[in-house]
Formats: sequence, structure tokens, C-alpha cells
Amino acid sequence: MQLLDGKKVSEDIKNEIAAEVKKMKDNGEKVPHLAAVIVGNDGASLTYVGSKVKACERIGFESTLIKLPSTISETELLKKIEELNQDDNIDGFIVQLPLPEQIDDQKVLMAIDPSKDVDGFHPENFGKMALDMTTFIPATPFGILELLERYNVQTAGKHTVVIGRSHIVGRPMSILMGRKGFPGNSTVTLTHSHTKNISQITTQADIIITALGVPNYLKAEMVKDDAVIIDVGITRVPDETNEKGYKITGDVDFANVSKKASYITPVPGGVGPMTIAMLLKNTLLAREQRALRGQ
Repeated sequence: MQLLDGKKVSEDIKNEIAAEVKKMKDNGEKVPHLAAVIVGNDGASLTYVGSKVKACERIGFESTLIKLPSTISETELLKKIEELNQDDNIDGFIVQLPLPEQIDDQKVLMAIDPSKDVDGFHPENFGKMALDMTTFIPATPFGILELLERYNVQTAGKHTVVIGRSHIVGRPMSILMGRKGFPGNSTVTLTHSHTKNISQITTQADIIITALGVPNYLKAEMVKDDAVIIDVGITRVPDETNEKGYKITGDVDFANVSKKASYITPVPGGVGPMTIAMLLKNTLLAREQRALRGQ
């Protein structure tokens, strides 16, 4: 069993991006600028956005954090997004989800300029991804592809089972794993809450990508020998022995499944760190594309 070490690979990617940024600075070019919009005071969201800002500082990006009250109206938030769309100083920005109930998430994502949508959630970017066109790939799926590529995990002709059909992970992964090229060229089965006899399907899988958010859902008996296991699940499970009062648990029963797997991602330290690294990579791509357009 080999661990797919997202922590190590994400550091490698950040170092590569930092070297690119240094070249930009040395050439007197504008460095990438990432903005993050957060609405309200959700603890997990604040932590996540904070780590994005720290990562920007580390690699030499400029970053802006925009904190807005949870009482903000949809109209006011859309106005703020339009300001960011028009701001030539900002290359890419994200709006941290979830948003308060008075705001329509979809309307907000639609309002983001696709050329600045470094999360890759805008329908234009999602459609380009589905058509194998150059675009921003959502950061978590992008991170999974990068892990598979850097560990040279073979995907061609393999049976990939994706558990979960969210627009952020499950659905894009099912498209990307079936695309031409590497990683890709696999035969994909997309499973979800209405799938019957899911264990019969997973035991036939060469690669399992689970993004369900149910702690320890995938058991050893659901996995065949030498399968590749990608665990996207991140759930806080109460744990009195931990000083934080909880521990982070994935979708996979790691202790038992790891004994059968050929490759497996740990939680934490697997897919999670890759998500931030690929958001930074998308921001670098956004900067390069804007420079080509003379912006």
C-alpha cells in the first residue's frame, strides 16, 4: 500500500508556483492577486479561507479577504461581485460557500466573471470542462487528478466508481475520469443515495473516489484487493481525547481498507491540502490568461 500524500505534493506545487511568481517579479510583471469573499462567521469557512490567504502570502501572491455580515442582502452581495469583476487588479476570486439562506448560491456563482472564476463553478467553465476545452477545473477534482498523475496511478481502461454526485466533486470527477488522456480513459460508474446494491458495484472498482461526507462509510468488504482509494470526505467527529473536542474523519474506514488498497489518500493530509494548492494554480492560470489579453 502506498499513501497518496497530498500534504507533500501540495507543498511541491506551491514551491513550483512560488518559483513562477519570483520570475514574474524579476521581470517586473504583475503577480497574481486572489480575492476571497466570506459571508458570516462560519468557523470552518473562516479557517479554510484563512488558510488560503496564508498560502497566498507564502508563494508571493497578493490576496484580499472581504468579510461581509451574514445579514447582507443578495442585491448587496451581487453588487460586491460586480465590483470584483470590474477590478483589474484582481485576477481571480472565490465566494466561500455555503451562503446564508436569504442568498441564492446559484445566482451568486452565475454572477462571477468566468475568466475570474478560479473555483471553476460557473456553468461556462463547467461546460468547457465537460467538452475537454481549456478552462478552470474545480479545485478538489483538479487536486485529485494531480495526485493520480504525480504518483503515476494508471487510469486507462480501469473501472472508476465515484460515490456522490455533488457539482463540486462527484459530478466533475465522473466527467474527468472518463475524458481522453491521463488521468482519464477509465470507465466510470457514478453512484449516489438512490444506487441499489452499492457494495456490488464498489467491489468491482479498480479506483474508488468517495465524496459522501459519511464517516467510515467505505468498509474493507466493499473494496477489492489492490484498489485505488481516493477519500474526499471531511467530517468533524466528536472526540473527547482530542484537545479540539473533535477529530477529522474521512468516508473510508482507513485502518481496514488501507490493508487491501494499492494506493490510498489519508484524511487529513490527502485531498484537502491539494484543494488549496490547485486554487492557487488556477489563480496563476487566470493571471497568465489576463496578461495574454493585455489586462
